[in-house]
Amino acid sequence: MPLYEYICKECSHQFELIVHASTKPACPKCETNNLDKQLSAFAVSGGGDGSIGYADPGDCGSCGDPRGPGACSMD
Repeated sequence: MPLYEYICKECSHQFELIVHASTKPACPKCETNNLDKQLSAFAVSGGGDGSIGYADPGDCGSCGDPRGPGACSMD
């Protein structure tokens, strides 16, 4: 699931949110949905304890392709 970074256009509050298919993001400070969205990272599920981890960006540091450095098309 992608983790998005949002900036509220109404109050300038910055926050992160894991986006599910049914998620309708709103600012936790002023509750508006007038937001600027930026892709921040990929979230991966943890070991069933409710924790959330983040994908390792890999040695090249650009995309975190699980096949390893140089496997993605970003090189």
